[in-house]
Order: sequence, then structure tokens, then C-alpha cells
Amino acid sequence: MPFPFFPKSPTPRFHLLCLLFVVSLFVLLYSLSRPNSSSQNTPPIYRTTSAAFFVSLSSSANSTIAADLRALTLRPHLAGTLGGVSAAAYVVSHLRAAGLETHTREYSPLLSYPSDASLSLLRPDGSLLAPLSLAEPADPGGVAVRPYHAYSPSGAAVAPAVYVNLGREEDFSALERLGVRVGGCVVIVRRGGGYRGGVVARAAERGAAAVLVAGGRDGGVERGTVILGGPGDPLTPGWAAAAATATAERLGAEEEEARKRFPRIPSMPVSAATATEILRTLGGPPVPHDWRAGLEMEVNGVGPGPALVNFTYQEDRKLATIKDIFAAIRGHEEPDKYIILGNHRDAWTYGAVDPNSGTSVLLDIARRFGIMLHSGWRPRRTIILCSWDAEEFGMIGSTEWVEENLGNLGSKAVVYLNVDCAVQGPGFFAGVTPQLDKLLIDITKQVKDPDDRSKSVFDTWIAMNGGISIDRLARVDSDFSAFLHHAGVPSGDLYYGKEFSGYHTALDSYSWMEKDGDPFFHRHVAITEIWGLLALHIADDSIIPFDYLSYASQLQEYSNKLSRLLSEGQSLDPINTSIRDFTDAANEALEVGKKLQEQDNSKEFSALRRRAFNDRLMLVERSFLEAEGLKGRHWFKHLLFSPPEDYESKVSFFPGIVDAISRARKLASEKEGQLAIQHEIWRIARAITRAAHALRGDLT
Repeated sequence: MPFPFFPKSPTPRFHLLCLLFVVSLFVLLYSLSRPNSSSQNTPPIYRTTSAAFFVSLSSSANSTIAADLRALTLRPHLAGTLGGVSAAAYVVSHLRAAGLETHTREYSPLLSYPSDASLSLLRPDGSLLAPLSLAEPADPGGVAVRPYHAYSPSGAAVAPAVYVNLGREEDFSALERLGVRVGGCVVIVRRGGGYRGGVVARAAERGAAAVLVAGGRDGGVERGTVILGGPGDPLTPGWAAAAATATAERLGAEEEEARKRFPRIPSMPVSAATATEILRTLGGPPVPHDWRAGLEMEVNGVGPGPALVNFTYQEDRKLATIKDIFAAIRGHEEPDKYIILGNHRDAWTYGAVDPNSGTSVLLDIARRFGIMLHSGWRPRRTIILCSWDAEEFGMIGSTEWVEENLGNLGSKAVVYLNVDCAVQGPGFFAGVTPQLDKLLIDITKQVKDPDDRSKSVFDTWIAMNGGISIDRLARVDSDFSAFLHHAGVPSGDLYYGKEFSGYHTALDSYSWMEKDGDPFFHRHVAITEIWGLLALHIADDSIIPFDYLSYASQLQEYSNKLSRLLSEGQSLDPINTSIRDFTDAANEALEVGKKLQEQDNSKEFSALRRRAFNDRLMLVERSFLEAEGLKGRHWFKHLLFSPPEDYESKVSFFPGIVDAISRARKLASEKEGQLAIQHEIWRIARAITRAAHALRGDLT
């Protein structure tokens, strides 16, 4: 090992690791001493019992995870700041202390910070009515970065305010029916209307001067990015933002490709108290009845005015250094095949939930893998643990790395498994590409539910949803995006808890986690086990455990749903024909996989056949990529699971078709719209046919 397994001087952590090592070694020796008919041809390393060994290291994991989370959340650590540097150093030191080969990679993307801002209420004659606070009540000392929207442009407005509920398309339409126009006004919305960048863009399309997004009654103010168009550095779309010391191509901020990513009007998050001071001055038509559901603020009319809002914001955009961190465990048999686990560590404030619940879990996985390595285990395939930077600005760290390594990932990446907010409340949630369904379900049956130890995670998962509910990752809100939407790598995303009221606020603290989120850190341990077991099975199983019958079933379900969205006369025959072919290929692959698992592991020919078959299983997802990407959004290349163009769309599949349907409604020529939809149907059909050929491993 190029890095020491133990620290140079004894520490409490050192003694804990020693104890865990002794216990784990006993479990290892006991497991290896048991008869196992399938282990006759297995090398003398810890393979067949690696999952059991990993789980056996859970005994004190909750205290270790808690200690790491406390240390990571002592201070805010936004990307590109000194706090961010400190968090990176902590992660590097702990990965190396676990004995893992650790590397870093720096990039210099364009980041956005607040420089100056002010807000006040004016009387209709322009005289001062009241100064308004832009501070966050939950952060009275102002320790965290002030509430702001990253990439909001500098700007100023003196204008009447209009209340627009959640800022959705239907909300703006409701105002228009009331005869209220937002042109030239400051729009006030409450959070909850979907991606904040989409809310700002909709207001800008209608001529608004600025947008203020109100927080909740808990005193938190939600920071976040309002960048448009997809993840990554806005000045290097499709290629990596090289470190500041290197020369690299960058778009000018005023070039069209870059300019379309930035909002056209300024925006700012504000506290509920500040928003209420503005809203109580509004006249105009009364607030629609259905807008009052869940409304925590005092508001009678929707406006505009009569009071005026005086708003200014000054942005500081600059190239900043960010650092991705990697720990590699090289595979002994297929070192060129990568099982990649990732979590980002940068946070808007303290980040106890988002993202350092996931960071502390990642460090616990590293700790366990370090003990297993020291005991003689080595995975069949290479495992890479990734700590991403600048995710909060738009998945920048992971996107730049994927763009830089696209060629290698295309032939080597087996899977990407993401954990962002590992724990934000009760209940298990997961999103995976469909070939991972069966493996995920099997593993959740093996892990005890952290809130009811008499049940498995699977038991409570199906009870909570009335059946298995798996998201398909057709969203751009965490680091799986570049892997799936751009590189076509099978992906997963795991977390406990559906929502967290302190999201992106100063309330996201260790104190909240200790008191409310996960007092005993049992949910953290459950995510650790699920995440780690997924990785170990994909890394160690002789046949990669991908199930494409599940994928075929999901595709047919999508086709059936799509038929209800299309107008009469639109044919889905091309898609249905390709799905039948893919289903046949999936059944054939299932049989081939069973036979290969039964063959003698010691025969070189069998090993070569398994490797070739595994390549087919791995490369199927790449078949759903289209080189030219989606129309008008070329970075998104996955034709099944990229996000739709409409931020409010509830359809989570076939984005090209969904986009074409949306555009068809706006075209003067119905025939032109129908032809565009049919073209997208054919593109999907061809992609599914490509996947069937890839699964068979044949040429057409």
C-alpha cells in the first residue's frame, strides 16, 4: 500500500480500528473455515464472504459516523472557500488513514458568490416605508454565507410587488385570468414550486423585474443555484474546466452558449418574516382560494402594489479552485472495470443532511474496506470512492471529471452509485436504472430496518408505498446526472427521508441530526450497508448482477403510458417491436448467465467467456445514448432517462418525445408537430434495438 493503514501515533480512532480489526479477523477466519463447495476454485482471498464481512463491521459504525459528521459540520464549507478546503483535507486524511490509495483532481470552474444586496419597502411616492432584512433568522450570528442564489445576475429594481404563489405555469396563468400582469414587477413566490431556476425563468419570460423566494416559518432561508440548461461549469460545456494553472478553452460569459445558461433577471431568497412585510401591503384581487393551502404568510391581495419594493443585488462571479477526491481499491481480476461510489461534500451551510450525512457514510465504507483489505480481501473489480466538490453550484465537480474521463468511463465504468443526503428523515427511498432493481430489492431484504429491527428495510419500504417504488433518475439534482445522462453508466441514488424542511438553510446542522434526523445514527448505518452491499456484489460477483428482464418490463410500461399521451393516429409500433426484441435478448442473456455461473472458474476459456458476457451486460446502457443528444439540449444524450425540457413535467421517461409533444402544442402546423413526435419515437425504437444487439453481443 502506498499509504499507511494506521496513523503514526495512537489515537482513540486508532484503538477503535484495532478492536474492529481483531473482531473482523475472527469473523473472517471462521467464515473461511466453514465448508463451501463453491470455493474450491476461489483464490485464497476474501471473496465469497465479503458481504458478510462488510456487515460484521457495523457494530460501532453509528458512533464512528456520528464523530465524522460532527467534525465535518463544525463550520460552513461552501465550495471555493476556506471552509471547503478544510472539509477536503478532512476527507483526504481519513481515506488515507483507512489505508486506501488516495488521489485528488483540481478544476477551476466559474462559481458565483454574493457581493452586496439591499431590500426595502417604499411608499408609492418613493419615500422610505421600511428597511427589510436579508439575514437568515436561523443564523443570527451570520456565520454561514448570506442567503443568495448562485448565478443570479447583478441588478436593481424599484417596482410594485406581485404574489405568484409557487411560481408555476398554472400560477402565472391564474394571475392572468385575474387581469394581473407581472411585467415590470417584483415577483414574490414561496418555495415549493420545483426547481428555483425554472421559477425565475418563468417570471423573466413574463417580463418581471426580479424574483424574491420566501422561506418557511422555521426561520430558514433556502440558498441554491438558478443556473439553467444542465450540470457542469457553464464556461466549459462538454469538456473539463482545467485547473487554474493549466491552459484551457473557456467560453466568454457573453457568448450565446454560455449566456443562455444564466438567468436574465436577479433573484434572492428571503425569510418568511421579510416576505410577510411585503405581502401584507399588497392590494389588488384577493388571493385565489386554492393558493391558501399550506400558506404560512399573511397575504390578502395578490397585488400589484401599491407599495414599492426597492431591491438591489451585486454578484461576484469568479474562477475558483475546487477539488475532487478519489480512493481506489484495485481489482485483482478485472482491474479495468470500475464500480464507482460518489458523494459530494460541499454545502451551502453546515451540511449535516446535505451532503455530509452521505460523506460520513462514505468514510465508514472506506473504513470497512480498509479493514477488509488488511485482512486479505481484494475485490474482483476495481472500486473507486469519490468525494465531489461544487455539487451545489450544479453538479460541477462530478460533471467535470466525467467529461474529462468520458473515453475511459465508456469502456470501464460498470456502475455509479450515489448517496447525497443519506439521511433527512424516516423511510427508505431509492432511484436506480432498471437493471439494478432485482439486486436492490434482494439487498434490502437482507438489511434490518433501522426503525423496526424486527423487519427488513424491504418490509417497511413496501408497506410505506403500497409496493416497491423506485425512481428512474430523470432529474438533475445530484451527481449521478453526468454518469447517466451524459455517459450512459447504470446508476443509483439512495437516501432515507423524503423531505427536509431545513434544506439549504442554517438549520441543516449536526444538532438537528442528533435531535431529530437520526439520534442513534441507525439510518446512517442502514444506508451504509445497502450502499456497500450493492458495491460489493457488483464488484465481486463472477457475473455482474444486472437484470434486463426488469428493464424490458419497465420499457413496456412506459410505452403503455405514452400511448395515453399521444393523439389519435400516432403509432408506437416501432417502440413496441423493439421492446419485444429487447425482451427476447434479456431472456437469452438470463440463460447464458446461468450457464456461465455453473462453469468451472479455473478454466481460462470460461473466464474469458464470463468477461465477454459481463462486457455485454455493462454496455447495454450506453446503447440508449444518442451522439447528437436531445434537440436543443445536446449535452443530455440518454434517450430514456434524461430530464424533460419543461421543469414542471411529471413525465419521467422518453424525454425527446415529451419535449416534442410540448413543442407541438406551440406550433402553427399540426402536421409539423406530429412529424417531430414520430421522429422521436423512431429514435427511441432504434436505441432499444441497439440495446438488444449489445445484450446479444452480435452485429446486425
